[in-house]
Amino acid sequence: MSAEQKKQKWTLIELLNWTTAYLADKKIDEARLTTELLLSYSLGLSRIELYTNYDRPLTPEELASFKSVLKRRVAHEPLQYIFDECEFYSLQFKVSPHVFIPRPETEILVEQVLSVCKSAFPVDDDIQLLDIGTGSGCIAVSLAKHLPNAVITAVDNSQDALQMAYGNAQAHQVDISFDKLDALKPWPTKYVNSFDVIVSNPPYVSFAEYKKLPPEIRDFEPKESLLGGNDGLEFYRKISNILPSLLKPNAHVFFEIGERQASSVKNIFADSGFPSIQIVNDLAGKNRVVKMHWSRRSD
Repeated sequence: MSAEQKKQKWTLIELLNWTTAYLADKKIDEARLTTELLLSYSLGLSRIELYTNYDRPLTPEELASFKSVLKRRVAHEPLQYIFDECEFYSLQFKVSPHVFIPRPETEILVEQVLSVCKSAFPVDDDIQLLDIGTGSGCIAVSLAKHLPNAVITAVDNSQDALQMAYGNAQAHQVDISFDKLDALKPWPTKYVNSFDVIVSNPPYVSFAEYKKLPPEIRDFEPKESLLGGNDGLEFYRKISNILPSLLKPNAHVFFEIGERQASSVKNIFADSGFPSIQIVNDLAGKNRVVKMHWSRRSD
């Protein structure tokens, strides 16, 4: 936006049209929708109100506020970080660059956990449930909202992430125990043979894939939430040796996976003694979740 353009009196419709063309020229996806969302956010208006007030001029302060968020999006910062929130499983979650942005595909993971918990456990029995690498807490909070008999522990190696997750749990009025630990190192003895259900959306992007990610992801989202070692399978290899010590007899495990990792992940956990391993596809037909049943007795 040039100095002359800044001085002119902009109406809502003029700014909508100019910004849409500008974002399209900058190769920003969904230029019109992005413009509407940024303008709605900066002005505190609904998207409908942008058009019902299309001829309203913006004040210099409003124009400056809009320019501020526009610059951030042109720099490829995700809208979720600009707005400090994201919707997941019909709930609103606070997010920041300290946590991975929840994705719609991960809702399949939540649905699988809910389905098994409601069918495999009596409604009067507590379900001891662990969320590994909780990030924003979106998985743990969503499960807590729909499983009143779940006793949920959520862990993460980032204190900033845990603070974000705790805030989201408080906002949604659910009781979750949070703990800071590295899930791929030896666990405290208090967690041995403790869990009926373990769930995680771990880092599973390979190094080659990571280098090709869009700047919105590669340059803004936490690398440790994405990169799963050279081939993307590091988490699964390491956690496969730890899980047997954490699980109760007759327990269930659910992990999100990359769309081309199903065979490798199944082999990893089969080698660790899991007798029942299934792959679940997302709505796009891509491999998305590995779910496993642990039937061995604890020592």
